[in-house]
Amino acid sequence: MNDSFLCKEIHEQPQVLRVVLDQERAAVQGLADAIRARDIHFVLIAARGTSDNAGRYANYLLGAVNRMPVALATPSLFSLYHQPPRLRKALVLGISQSGKSPDIVSVLAEAQRQGALTAAITNFADSDLAQHADHVIQLRAGVEQSLAATKTYTSELTAIALLSTLLADDGEMAAALSRIPDAVAGVLAVHDHVAEVAQRYRYMRYCVVIGRGYNYASAFELALKLKELTYTVAEPYSSADFQHGPMALIEPGFPVIVFAPTGLLLPEMRQFLHTLREREAEPIVVSDDAEALALARIALPLAATVPEWLSPITAIVPGQLFGLHLALARDYDPDRPRGLRKVTETR
Repeated sequence: MNDSFLCKEIHEQPQVLRVVLDQERAAVQGLADAIRARDIHFVLIAARGTSDNAGRYANYLLGAVNRMPVALATPSLFSLYHQPPRLRKALVLGISQSGKSPDIVSVLAEAQRQGALTAAITNFADSDLAQHADHVIQLRAGVEQSLAATKTYTSELTAIALLSTLLADDGEMAAALSRIPDAVAGVLAVHDHVAEVAQRYRYMRYCVVIGRGYNYASAFELALKLKELTYTVAEPYSSADFQHGPMALIEPGFPVIVFAPTGLLLPEMRQFLHTLREREAEPIVVSDDAEALALARIALPLAATVPEWLSPITAIVPGQLFGLHLALARDYDPDRPRGLRKVTETR
């Protein structure tokens, strides 16, 4: 391992997730109880960047498990156009590591003004976002010193998974979620392998990142990490969308990073990988499935198999490591990507 903050924070994730599950259960239960008491059936999520990708996960999880329609907010309707939608019957959920971005805060402020149920998932309980939330769920990640979010992202996913679990009141889900910190610890064993294979892609300028279902969020999050850490033009797609035109990008040796964990979509992802091999692409595969990994040019194996609804929490870890080591291979500072700040305040 190297001594960057990013590397340390990636490896802190198992402990952060343990703390979230232990210390935030009561806060999440309070939100779940309020959702039931007010008969809320719709969720609007306000977020940016990495937190937006956590919102994509919530879109699938709360929809599939809790049958709640979830939409991602359009903050400019609140902060610039001043034409907010009617929100009274919704849960309006702000997700932000810092809780400072004015446009995200404006969504929750307007939701409170309209009398909607509001909640914040944030690393700072005294942030502007938290001040406009009826319920605050803390990420418990400590100070994240690297500019690229890692431990706060998986903490956001875990908080969302806990909310879904408590809303469902499902003991089997709760047991599976309790094992997720150990699963992440197991996946981190791939560190040295990723450090080695990342060297192959030192001169990669373009790639696509593919995920579908729950791991649609993983595709967006890894693409973001590659852009901000390595300055690679990395475009995220679902495997379905990719076949509606972007497949024309594929030529011999074109890098395609594919999330293919065990779950409902695994057979489709295997078929997608066969198609990539037929077109002579270079698949980089994140999976716990032997057949999917056998179709890879570069395999990034997941040491732990978890239920599909939890797989984004483990599957993103090899991606985080890949971004770290590709930055190091290019002699970039992984803690200080060019032109970025830790807190980005948009309006």
